[in-house]
Amino acid sequence: MAHLQLSAVAGGGGRAAAAGGGGDDMEDVALLGSYDEEMGAPPAGGGAGEEEEEEEEEEEEAQVRVTGMTCSACTSAVEAAVSARRGVRRVAVSLLQNRARVVFDPAQLKVEDIIEAIEDAGFEAEMLPDSAVSQPKTHKTLSAQFRIGGMTCANCVNSVEGILKKLPGIKGAVVALATSLGEVEYVPSAISKDEIVQAIEDAGFEAAFLQSSEQDKIFLGLTGLHTESDVDILHDILKKMAGLRQFSVNTALSEVEIVFDPEAVSLRAIVDTIEMGSNGRLQAHVQNPYTQGASNDAQEASKMLHLLRFSLLLSIPVFFIRMVCPSIPFISTLLLMHCGPFLMGDLVNWILVSVVQFVVGKRFYIAAYRALRHGSTNMDVLVVLGTTASYVYSVCALLYGAFTGFRPPIYFETSAMIITFVLFGKYLEVLAKGKTSDAIKKLVELVPATALLLLKDKEGKYVGEREIDALLVQPGDVLKVLPGSKVPSDGIVVWGTSHINESMITGESAPVPKEASSVVIGGTINLHGILHIQATKVGSGTVLSQIISLVETAQMSKAPIQKFADYVASIFVPIVITLSVLTFSVWFFCGWLGAYPHSWFDGTSNCFVFSLMFAISVVVIACPCALGLATPTAVMVATGIGANHGVLVKGGDALERAQNVNYVIFDKTGTLTQGKAVVTTAKIFSGMDLGDFLTLVASAEASSEHPLAKAVLDYAFHFHFFGKLPSSKDGIEQRKEEILSRWLLEVEDFAAVPGKGVQCLINEKKVLIGNRTLMSENGVSVPPEAESFLVDLEMNAKTGILVAYDRTFVGLMGITDPLKREAAVVVEGLKKMGVHPVMLTGDNWRTAQAVAKEVGIEDVRAEVMPAGKADVVRSLQKDGSIVAMVGDGINDSPALAAADVGMAIGGGTDIAIEAADYVLVRNNLEDVITAIDLSRKTFNRIRWNYFFAMAYNVVAIPVAAGALFPFTGLQMPPWLAGACMAFSSVSVVCSSLLLRRYRKPRLTTLLQITVE
Repeated sequence: MAHLQLSAVAGGGGRAAAAGGGGDDMEDVALLGSYDEEMGAPPAGGGAGEEEEEEEEEEEEAQVRVTGMTCSACTSAVEAAVSARRGVRRVAVSLLQNRARVVFDPAQLKVEDIIEAIEDAGFEAEMLPDSAVSQPKTHKTLSAQFRIGGMTCANCVNSVEGILKKLPGIKGAVVALATSLGEVEYVPSAISKDEIVQAIEDAGFEAAFLQSSEQDKIFLGLTGLHTESDVDILHDILKKMAGLRQFSVNTALSEVEIVFDPEAVSLRAIVDTIEMGSNGRLQAHVQNPYTQGASNDAQEASKMLHLLRFSLLLSIPVFFIRMVCPSIPFISTLLLMHCGPFLMGDLVNWILVSVVQFVVGKRFYIAAYRALRHGSTNMDVLVVLGTTASYVYSVCALLYGAFTGFRPPIYFETSAMIITFVLFGKYLEVLAKGKTSDAIKKLVELVPATALLLLKDKEGKYVGEREIDALLVQPGDVLKVLPGSKVPSDGIVVWGTSHINESMITGESAPVPKEASSVVIGGTINLHGILHIQATKVGSGTVLSQIISLVETAQMSKAPIQKFADYVASIFVPIVITLSVLTFSVWFFCGWLGAYPHSWFDGTSNCFVFSLMFAISVVVIACPCALGLATPTAVMVATGIGANHGVLVKGGDALERAQNVNYVIFDKTGTLTQGKAVVTTAKIFSGMDLGDFLTLVASAEASSEHPLAKAVLDYAFHFHFFGKLPSSKDGIEQRKEEILSRWLLEVEDFAAVPGKGVQCLINEKKVLIGNRTLMSENGVSVPPEAESFLVDLEMNAKTGILVAYDRTFVGLMGITDPLKREAAVVVEGLKKMGVHPVMLTGDNWRTAQAVAKEVGIEDVRAEVMPAGKADVVRSLQKDGSIVAMVGDGINDSPALAAADVGMAIGGGTDIAIEAADYVLVRNNLEDVITAIDLSRKTFNRIRWNYFFAMAYNVVAIPVAAGALFPFTGLQMPPWLAGACMAFSSVSVVCSSLLLRRYRKPRLTTLLQITVE
């Protein structure tokens, strides 16, 4: 989802223009041209454009799991280390997901170099299984080899090359007669390898695909891999398999890593070959990357719990020896016994605490070393400083007492309890952070584990069914979906009728009827009948996978407000260490100079120890982690909650901007209206028969692909045949064309006139269909009675279509597009939220004002061409206002890109809209309010998080430094300071988790409407 494409509109789709300077109904004309102008792109086909496309093709993306990060300073260190490598384009590191996403140039950098850079920075790194070495792109070019038989001379070679170069999607072709090989560069999205083979065979030669430059990496789990002979069998099977580049078997984990050519061999073929080649002895299964990620998180929590238990087991005895045992006579006597120069109690404490300090606390020393080695500091540095100071002092005091007889106080329990409390806090933090990604886990769980594949014989008849792993489904597979089961992948129904619950994807609660040729979405639930579906999109191409990818990308992005936390984190530790040294110095020198009485510390202590305990408390109580977690935890929860409500956020920056929106601009057609145009009136102002008039208009509009053209065509067909034209989605396009060809007139020189309408020749006479401008430019006068009728239409929120034949005005048609039922309520709700609504349309002023009045919008911008919509957005931004644009994500792309917050609405089955910041999956305007409200609630929570994190440190550090001691006698022991520090991070994460209780605002509450 990080590489999304703007959709081009079909070139022939001019449309019948709206009367009166129209355009909203013609907005798809020259969309890409206007967008290119906005972005400063050269014309299509220009050299610069080709270079940019080639440069984009060279981009690859890798996702790496990074372990060892503890705070935002660590993420900054990883980003800096990777960014320093040549060839890296973009880097995003997520502390909560323990993941780095790197976009790089494969010509300058390898995946292994990225791993090496992260490891050099002191962290552990591994490539994630779902991170393919090469990410597929729409315009990516592959190089493939084909074996070509039947060539006998140079003419054959030239013939094959000539045929190949003429095929669409072929970039180049070279054929060698001596080796009977051909190398072809092609765009797989435009032409497949099978089509290339077919083209060569149609020319009279034999052809077979050999291999391509594409490669994917996959991890397969294996059952039955127990002995060396099993490993040998597996090696033999994989070595003989065509299309495999390399493989590596890990017997300890019972898995195999395979790099293969997906153009030459499918993943299902690999799994089947392993099973058949071993006679069922070995079973291979695809490891779901999300399941593996959840497993890694569980392992991390389990590891932390193990350390915590071990630390508690050792620390509790230390605490009891210090605090409880002296009050028990028998045990006290035992502890005061001498073992050489040492007391038994001190010796036991030393042994137990040493294990806690250097075995349990090893992870803190390693993390602190990594940070310091690269010139950064983090919480681990503070923990190591505080515990080491306490431990070293206690050891020195123990040795001093053993050899001098004067025994100063020993604080072994301090370092042990600090480490224990920090581990406890970290364990709770890991558990709480896991809750922030619940939304992705729920989305992943929507995908069924298995699918029922229908098997065909050579004649194409279904002969049986087979249960396969859902991850092995391939495009073109026909799958059986039983009642109550989940749809395995995106596809088209080829047989059966049923109702499907799509609420988990679109948020629509009502079941959706499905029949032959209906589109289904993977992860939805079949409710009643049995369906046979043909898979069209699998793996990362499905709607559900794109939603998951979009949410993941958003959770990895940083909101601008986080820059403040990152800056504070970078200077936090040095400041705390400075304060600690200052605390020690002030207390020590004041004590040395007699500025406070000796009664403030007990008789066995001294000024040095008294001051040291304050200094250690300052170091240990300070917590930079709470600041670092304040924003990402809230953003992660909010993006997940948004996805559950059908609001997909593309990043923390978009989430932050949406809270301050001042203007919301609505496109009219398809956004405020239903986008289902209907002809309501057809009036003749000449002697032409109504039937002939409708046939004339329908014949001209049949060449257009615009929704208004379809409305005209449907109206004319119904008038003549009292029936309904079949729609293309019903899968009977051929029948539709046959019906149209029976009664429509022959059209020549059809042309769409941007912003005005369409024109063509019928019976060698010019036909004009469009607005007033088109008529006046062609010298056609509109009669006063027609103008009066047209004004009445426009005053009633209808669009008028003027028709002229042979330079004579013939008549007009009235078309209306009903408003969405929630439009007026949503507009009123936005006003209550302090947001100013604006309507933007290419339609004429009268129609625009009539529609705006109906929904309650006062600010109207009409007769705006597609390229001018971005200018309207910029005009509102001039005074510093934050502008949101709500459109359909296709013809509004320039405006969506220009707006501070772009919201593409109704993109449930096409969410890959690059220009938008938000994708509102449901075609419902209420989600605009949800998006803004969620943003405001999220950033209110983030501000509270920052307040608590800052207030904690501002209050806790002075208390730990002893600021209250002279007045209250309150002294915070270091172990208690450690407990406070541990729970400060947990409290921030738990605060963010409160966002999970978010509920969409009820419009009745927002508008303060009382429902009887």
